[in-house]
Amino acid sequence: MFDEIYPDDVSAWLEEGAQIVDVREVWEFGAGHVPGAVNIPLDELISRVDELREPLVLVCATGNRSGMAAQYLTTRAGFDRVANLVGGTYLWVSQGKPTEKPGEHAGQPAQGRRT
Repeated sequence: MFDEIYPDDVSAWLEEGAQIVDVREVWEFGAGHVPGAVNIPLDELISRVDELREPLVLVCATGNRSGMAAQYLTTRAGFDRVANLVGGTYLWVSQGKPTEKPGEHAGQPAQGRRT
């Protein structure tokens, strides 16, 4: 079983040392992602499971792909502390949370604007 969390819950997970993994495609991730997230596309997740650590927050565009990843990790890969970000980056951005693009510093939106 995994947790379903919302954007305001992410900071508490980060305080516990959570790794944020964005399971969207590389081009989606490059358009803007949750600060500090690493990109492991869903179709690469099984082969890259050794790169994951708990606690773990999974993110995608809407929460669907990350929900599938969370289900797999908790039922088949032996993970216990996994969260799915409900609403994904769409909800994250709609709530005014910052994003970053590859090469930017965490929390610093491109050119002073949210992406």
